[in-house]
Amino acid sequence: MITPEHHLRARRGELIAELTEIEHDLHAPPPKDWEDSASERLGDEVLEALGHRDRVTLRQFDAALDRIVAGSYGPCVTCGARISNKRLAVLPATPFCAACAS
Repeated sequence: MITPEHHLRARRGELIAELTEIEHDLHAPPPKDWEDSASERLGDEVLEALGHRDRVTLRQFDAALDRIVAGSYGPCVTCGARISNKRLAVLPATPFCAACAS
């Protein structure tokens, strides 16, 4: 059985690789052709949005890993109730039980 910590660490590594690739693509020299440059700019906006999403997710994973290390992973940070194993299997970084998340 894969533990939540293992899942979080594996996915964290994937996110870091994605962010590294996005940063590489964003720093590539722009094309000289105007039309290609405009298209490239639109692509950069998409990459920036993806990078932002990945950075937010990375912070959530880091917070969950910190809770694991501190021994506070599992209880809801709002009400203190145990987050179901089923919910943690789907959303391993969630700090909230289903009731507090809604």
